[in-house]
Order: sequence, then structure tokens, then C-alpha cells
Amino acid sequence: MSAQPAAPVPFLKGHGTENDFVILPDAEGRLDLSARTVARLCDRRAGVGADGILRVVRSAAHPDARALAAQAEWFMDYRNADGGVAEMCGNGVRVFAHYLHRAGLVRDGEFAVATRAGPRRVRLGDDGRVTVGMGRAVLPPEPREITVAVGERSWPARNVNMGNPHAVVFVDDLADAGPLLDAPLVTPAGAYPDGTNVEFVVDRGPGHVALRVHERGSGETRSCGTGACAVMVAAARRDGADPVADGRPAAYTVDVPGGRLEITEHADGEIEMTGPAVIVAEGLLDPAWLAAD
Repeated sequence: MSAQPAAPVPFLKGHGTENDFVILPDAEGRLDLSARTVARLCDRRAGVGADGILRVVRSAAHPDARALAAQAEWFMDYRNADGGVAEMCGNGVRVFAHYLHRAGLVRDGEFAVATRAGPRRVRLGDDGRVTVGMGRAVLPPEPREITVAVGERSWPARNVNMGNPHAVVFVDDLADAGPLLDAPLVTPAGAYPDGTNVEFVVDRGPGHVALRVHERGSGETRSCGTGACAVMVAAARRDGADPVADGRPAAYTVDVPGGRLEITEHADGEIEMTGPAVIVAEGLLDPAWLAAD
């Protein structure tokens, strides 16, 4: 942060299928988050610990979201654990929506959340789960084969964009991905000029897959909502299903290390994701610790 806050800064901690976040309520956009501060907050030993930051800002108060203010009152200013700005986070949207409802900032039912990838419709279920309209997948033209390599092994990958980039790889065993301490090598380098998330996928049964993911800027995480959607689309196309072309919805269960997500691609191309969202704690950040940045 650019200057020491005058008072302790409220925060909450939440997760969606164990993809965890620090939530920073900042309605008027007064917090000046540096990449270093974000990385310190996400540090699991020296900070609060998280895969990313969800800053809660009124759309009208943030330059990246003012154009969306008429469609969505609240903007999810999402940052990866390394401090980098990201376009979208599927699990984060569910946790963000759950926080808005918990804080009395939205009513029951359906509402929109502004993100850098555009507005996302969310629906709160009676069972505590949240359904998010994730938009349409974009499958860019691929004149060259995209390859993902881990150590001496490599696989062809499917390029799927869910507002953020994904390289989806089908493998025989999730252990094939290795420890995922470092980002897998993706070639050609120009396929993803801003980097990419990489999903390794195995089949569990008809309409049922499981994944491991290395998230751009965060490393391996317990879940990735946009990644689960990208995997669902890649699996459907591999299995011969294309809802826009054939007029029939396709639904897959996607297991992630932290739980289970249900993903449906409708005949109009819109993708919905349903899964849990949990708030586990809230507290205050010490202004002296923040000032040490």
C-alpha cells in the first residue's frame, strides 16, 4: 500500500472448493494495493495466506469497472498470489458473491458481478451453493499444435479462453503432471503472450473428469473455476459434443483436489458453474505490518 492506513484494515478469508482468497472490503476504492502488498498478504507463512485477493469495490469507484456500473454495482478486483492482475476467477466469483450477500450488499436471488472479463451473473442457491454464468468459451484458431511439457514428457494441449487463458491436457494419470512446483513449459511461446493456466485432466466416467491445475501467478491450487469450465469444454469437444452446433446442452462433473464442480454448457454457448462458497474467518490487518511494505 502506498501509505500506512490510519486504522486497521478489515479482511475476511474464504474459499471455493479450497481455492482460497483474502477478501478486502473497499467500497470506495481507497486502498492502493501494490503487487508486493498482495504477495505479502497471500504468503502462507508471513501473511494471511491465499491463492489470491478479492477486493470488493463499487464498480463506479474503479477505473477498470466504471463502464459496467449500470450492469453490476460491485466489481471483483482480483489479484493473483504473485500480485499480478487477473481477468477472471471462477471460484473467486462464487466467494465474492457469497460475501456480498453475507454483508447485506445484495438481496437474495440473482445479481451481476463486474469483472475484468465482463459482468458475470450469479445465483445463490438454498443449499449454500452458488451458480455463476461464466460466459461463452472462446476456442482460438490453432494453426500450430500447442504442447505442454513436464520434464521429459509432453502432450498436445487444447487452447480454451474463459476470459482468461487455459491450456488443457488429457493425461493417463494426474501424477503425470509431476509436483507442479514450476509452471509447465508451453510451446510455441507466442500462443499465450501473457502466460496461461495449465490443466491436466483424466477421465473418471461418462461426463465425469478430474483435474490438477497450475494457475498463472499462483502455482498449483486446489481448484480453478475457469479451469474447470475450460476442461469441460475441451472434454465435450473431444467427446463429440458441441451444444451450439447440435442444440443439446452438455453437462460434466469436474472433480478438483478441493472438491467438486458441476459445469453445463447450454445450447446458446453460455456456460454455468455450480459449486460451494465458504467464509471461514474475518479479522483486521495490522496497519504497521502493512506499512512495512
